[in-house]
Amino acid sequence: MSAAAPAGAAPTEGTSAGTDLVLRGLRKSYGSFTAVHDLDLVVPSGSFFALLGPSGCGKTTTLRMVAGLEEPTSGQIMLGGSDVSRLKPYKRPVNTVFQSYALFPHLSIAENVAFGLKRRGKKKVDAEVAAMLELVELSDLAKRRPAQLSGGQQQRVALARALINRPQVLLLDEPLGALDLKLRRQMQLELKHIQTEVGLTFVHVTHDQEEAMTMADTVAVMNKGRIEQMGAPEDLYENPATTFVANFLGQSNLVAGSVVEGGGETVALDVQGTRLTAPRARLATDAPQVWVGVRPEKITLTRAGSPAPSAAAGNLLAGGVVTDISFVGVSTQYVVRMPWGQELSVFLQNTGAHERLVVGDAVDLHWSPDHTFCLDASQDARAGVEEDES
Repeated sequence: MSAAAPAGAAPTEGTSAGTDLVLRGLRKSYGSFTAVHDLDLVVPSGSFFALLGPSGCGKTTTLRMVAGLEEPTSGQIMLGGSDVSRLKPYKRPVNTVFQSYALFPHLSIAENVAFGLKRRGKKKVDAEVAAMLELVELSDLAKRRPAQLSGGQQQRVALARALINRPQVLLLDEPLGALDLKLRRQMQLELKHIQTEVGLTFVHVTHDQEEAMTMADTVAVMNKGRIEQMGAPEDLYENPATTFVANFLGQSNLVAGSVVEGGGETVALDVQGTRLTAPRARLATDAPQVWVGVRPEKITLTRAGSPAPSAAAGNLLAGGVVTDISFVGVSTQYVVRMPWGQELSVFLQNTGAHERLVVGDAVDLHWSPDHTFCLDASQDARAGVEEDES
């Protein structure tokens, strides 16, 4: 999917605009504090869309306004061509799955799933309930109570209970937050599979970068009530537009530098007296002073003075010293102090192709110019790092 329009741009209707979720100038204020600032957003029908950001960024408030649990201060929420901004939650063609699941403990799994249909007066629901339990792979547990299920199974019951109502949009509010890491990763894949199967629009709120990138077609990174950047996960990761996105979506090494030659498809950069290059297409600014960025896993370490592997040839920062090493299974993470005092991170895959280094070794850092990006130096180089840690 191509990247969506940047924050602040007027929504543009796509080919399925009649069933898109469209937010126009959506704002939510509490007294003098504004949680969401004039949000313009189009969520294409049938897509898996993620609102990603740290606590307090406005993502959950946005979701609650779409659900009807919060009333917007101003703006519109359009769904299926209709303005639903002031409708009661039960009158909106949406359902919400929360982190807490909110299952009825005295009802069986099948009865929990059937609840919404029976509440609307539908009598014969057994076939629909059976089909939905089969979709979430819980057919053999239909007669059990929620307390007899694991956290992951309860999450699937809550999902089935929401999906059986066939909403136009399913809202997911940190639905995997209560699960342990291994189960959460398994459920990420299952959720994406289910969304593909049913073809409904999913809007997923999360603070987990891996979760958003694993499941979503489009990710909107939120910060302080605004969208910093929006697009396909790979586009956001490879081409961050701000330091906040570069740091919040994964990790980045950002080094102060300046553009010294700007002609052609490649630009020349000066970093602490060393000449580096970057593709012009990966400059997110026209300013001469930049943060020169490279992801830790794009860098290769060699002992000082050793040649670079061909795949990492091109950019070189020499004179580093290893100050810390962490083994994390699939990779080894090195911290390298550079001659100007800054510490940079390097992640090397544990394939056996790299020489083992120890603290105190003198090293050089190599990477391909194609993996270099540049951001405006007027932005805070720690943006996104501090918010994530807090």
